[in-house]
Amino acid sequence: AGAGPGMQVLDFCAGAGGKTLAMAAAMGNRGQIFAHDSDRSRLAPIYDRLKRAGARNVQVRPPEENVLFDLAGRMDRVLVDAPCTGTGTWRRRPDAKWRLSPDQLAARVAEQAAILDKAAHFVRPGGRLAYVTCSLLPAENAGAVSAFCARTPGFVPVDHTILWTETFPAIDPLSGIGREAIRLSPASAGTDGFFLCVLEHRVD
Repeated sequence: AGAGPGMQVLDFCAGAGGKTLAMAAAMGNRGQIFAHDSDRSRLAPIYDRLKRAGARNVQVRPPEENVLFDLAGRMDRVLVDAPCTGTGTWRRRPDAKWRLSPDQLAARVAEQAAILDKAAHFVRPGGRLAYVTCSLLPAENAGAVSAFCARTPGFVPVDHTILWTETFPAIDPLSGIGREAIRLSPASAGTDGFFLCVLEHRVD
């Protein structure tokens, strides 16, 4: 997500806090991370994990009405690790491909659109919104981003080839690193399927 020391960061789909902890480490406990999830049970393990890790710059915001109201338009970085079909993990769970229906995919795409719309509300001008899935399906990835940008003027993908080089200067860009997004797959990187698009909030 590009979180760095001193930033204000919202982990909008924090779950059990794995990515929250990674960002806290990257920030060196400087700045502030707000960890939120719409599902209280998914969020429950985060408290003990933060304590064990000694993460002092994380504030957990549980799913309550207006719990994020004060963060609107203030965040340097907002991370959306979106709920998805998980098609990027099918190499480890091949039976799952037989359980995905068109209706389930449509429901996920609608859910992702709603999450992106909500998350965008918290990004400050000049800030960035990072959208992540573990899916290989265009409808959940580039399709979701394109639809979001069409209905939300001012959000523009950064150049991900530059982003990769800045983040991993010692690693040559993989075949899935494009200007508009980062796409990793078992074929291109030997990993699970993974999609990342970072959008910058630009205001004229």
